[in-house]
This record gives sequence, C-alpha cells and structure tokens, in this order.
Amino acid sequence: MTNDLSEPRPVQVDVRGWGWRHAGRRAWALRGVDLHLEPGERVLLLGPSGVGKSTLLAALAGLLDPSDAGEHEGTVLLDGQPARSVRHRAGLVLQDPEAALVMARAGDDVAFGLENRGVPTGQIWSRVDEALRAVGFPHGRAAATSALSGGEQQRLALAGILALRPGLLLLDEVTANLDPAGAALVRRALADVLAASDATLVMVEHRVASVLDLVERAVVLEPGGGLLADGSPESVFGRHGAALAARGVWVPGHEPVVRRRAPAAAGPVLVSADAASFRYPGAVRETPAATSVSVARGEALAVTGPNGAGKSTLALLLAGLLRPGAGTVSATAQLGGPRDEPRLWRWRGRDLVRTVGTVFQDPEHQFVTATVRAELAVGPRRAGGAAPAVAARVEELLERLRLAPLADANPFTLSGGEKRRLSVATAIATAPRVLVTDEPTFGQDARTWRELVELLADLRDEGRAVVMVTHDDALVAALADRELVLAGP
Repeated sequence: MTNDLSEPRPVQVDVRGWGWRHAGRRAWALRGVDLHLEPGERVLLLGPSGVGKSTLLAALAGLLDPSDAGEHEGTVLLDGQPARSVRHRAGLVLQDPEAALVMARAGDDVAFGLENRGVPTGQIWSRVDEALRAVGFPHGRAAATSALSGGEQQRLALAGILALRPGLLLLDEVTANLDPAGAALVRRALADVLAASDATLVMVEHRVASVLDLVERAVVLEPGGGLLADGSPESVFGRHGAALAARGVWVPGHEPVVRRRAPAAAGPVLVSADAASFRYPGAVRETPAATSVSVARGEALAVTGPNGAGKSTLALLLAGLLRPGAGTVSATAQLGGPRDEPRLWRWRGRDLVRTVGTVFQDPEHQFVTATVRAELAVGPRRAGGAAPAVAARVEELLERLRLAPLADANPFTLSGGEKRRLSVATAIATAPRVLVTDEPTFGQDARTWRELVELLADLRDEGRAVVMVTHDDALVAALADRELVLAGP
C-alpha cells in the first residue's frame, strides 16, 4: 500500500445535543447525543439494532436535510463547520452498496466522485487503480457493475470512497456481505489506509471481535437518547459487557447461544436444480449456480462460498425468479403448484407467492408499500387470504420480529437490521413451503440474530424447506442440516 491515498487533514468531530426524527415518525431516532472526536481517532460505534447508528453516520456525512427528510436539534460540526457545508471532508460507505453505485463500469464508478471533485484528469486513473487494488477488487475497470455480486459491489463502493481520500471515514458494516477471505482483505486494506492517512474513523460493525485492532475507542448509543458508554474497547466491554450483551450488542465472550436442534428426517424433494446457470446483462459469461442441488421438505440447506461464486444466482433460480439460461430448475408435485408445469420460473405470481418465499440480499428490492404493516399484508392478500386472517398474520409477525413499534413507519426509513427483519417477515407471511433467504442474518444485533435463527429453525421443524445463502458461520453451525459450498469461477 502506498501513500497515494493519504489525506493530511484528519477531521475533528463535535456533536452537541444532537437529535434526529425521521419525517412521519413520532419517536426520535436519536436525541441528546454529545460526542467529541479528536482528529485521527478511531471509533467503533455500538448499540442494538435500530438504536440510530446509521442515522448518526449519515449526519456526520452531512447527508441529513431537515428541510425535507426530518426534524433535528443540536449541531454536528466537522472542524468547527456544519457537516452539511463541508460534506466533501467525509466519506460514507453504506450498508447497501448498490445504493452507492452510479455507473455501468467499475472503473467509471470509482472515477465518478473524483471527476465531481475536480481532480485533475492525469491523476484520476492512478487513484482509481490504487483504490481498486486496496480493496482487492477481483475484476478490471471494465467490469459491469450490474453483474457484480453483493460482496463485489461492497468492495467497489469502498474503493470509490477511498479514492476520494476523506479526512473522516464512515463505515457502516462494510464487511457484512463479504466472504471471510474478502472481509479479511478489506480489513487489512483499511488498516493500511488508516496508517497512511491518519484519517478519523467512525465505524459500525455488529461482529466487533474482527475489527477491534482497527479502533481505539468504543462509543455505545443509548436507546432513546445519549450515550450509554464511552471509552477504550477493553474498558467498555470489561465494565459493561454483560449488560451490553443483554441489550443485543455483540460482545466478545458473550456471543448468543442457540440450542442446536436434532434435524428430523428430510421429506420429499420440493425443488431441484440441474446444471443451472444465468447470464446477467453486461456479463461476459454465464454465472453458474450448481451442478446438482435439491431442496427437501423439513431441511435447512446452507449455500456458502466466496463472493461471485453464484450463491445469490442460485437462490433466485431456486425461488423461480430467474429463467435459467442453461440447465433446469424444477418443482415437484409436492410443492403444490400448477399441474403439468414443473418449470418454476413459468409459474404465475399468485402460485409462486403461496409456495415459495424469497428474502433478497438487498431488502429494499422487495418493499412496495408505504408502511411496515401494509408491507406484511401484501403477500397474504395476493395469495387470496381473507381480511381477518391477513390482519391476524400481520400482527403476529409484527410482534415476533420486534417490528410492532414500527408498524406505521415507511420501510425505507428503517435501519439495516430492521429492514432485514421486515424482509424475512414478508417472505414468511404466506407460510410458504420453501423459504429462500439471501444473507438472512445481515445487520442483526446479537438478540435479533438469535431470534431470527430460532424462527428459521421453527420453520424447518414445521416441515418447510429453508435455503440460506450466507457468509455467517455461526448461522451454519446453529441451523444447517446440509452445506453446499460453491467454488466460484
């Protein structure tokens, strides 16, 4: 790693009595936050899912506009200036990498921010290449962004921010969708960048053990307002470890425990894929899914492997949402769909929603209404459910997934962890026989992680097939009856 990504001016941060309430919400996302960061400090921001960590990062990035997005109080200052007036000093990598990608080709996407900042043309491509190397991006500049896996998109989004050389680097769970090797590579790249630049760092990461060597301070947000704890990670976890774990923070040594259930004998096969593949627009090759895989009633199948191996493609094929370019994906009669049509991708939406539930890698891809409550009712209504039954199912899911306080909120204003729980809830609302999930535990605190794992185990024990595309080794250990490892290209 060279010093080409260096930034000589790390940012000082001052947050004074700050609070934010999203438009249309009664409750404040955050309130009464006081925080001072010296230039060059490295801070881990902690708290249970939904406490406001991502909201605070957005404020530090100067992205919250009270004129059209909500209500605020207090101040957020970078080097003594309002964050919105010096937003060029900060760089934010979001939970959802796709939201940050704006160009069709990878190199152009990284160059886009540099061009907007007026970086001389002669410097742009060297900085693009340096940033792509720093994050271990596995393709060249010409790679189509539409054909990238979620993990590859995350590396590209991070490269776009690193190329800008921000004095304040804001990271929102940037390794959550990466395979273990890719996550380790990104952490090493971050360590190199921080050593070279002395940038101020604020990062959100639920699985904190893997990033403790990158930070020197831990700040815990208090649900409802203020800070619960602030100090070195060792002192915060030493003094408050048990209490933080009880609130859902992933504390080293206090990881959640899920009782491993003995699997029942698997039932009949419901869906199978044989040499299936799919070519995305702009891709130069087919994305393989698997040579042969079947999904049976009453089993949990984990699909693992490196980023770009085709895991998400396999999930979409098994869910009937992609037409295979080669090979076959077939439903058996036991799945309960239309007679004489085994090709799942040919089924009508109403038939598919009754039998297969899908949790997309990006939760926002499946939201279509203006409230959480309405979102949960879409599937049951489309499946032909009576109004009283639909209402009862919605209330049940709101309570079970800890979404009841957010029933009237817009799904797009939820935290990343809340969006993930809502996406799982919408997928199971119709009681499908097959549940296909892509990173189902992404963005969860320790408490909601355990509850999601137990929910998936209940579904399996009820006789449903559960497919889990995941990089979460703890999920595989807790629930998987079988593991399919895709080797990649």
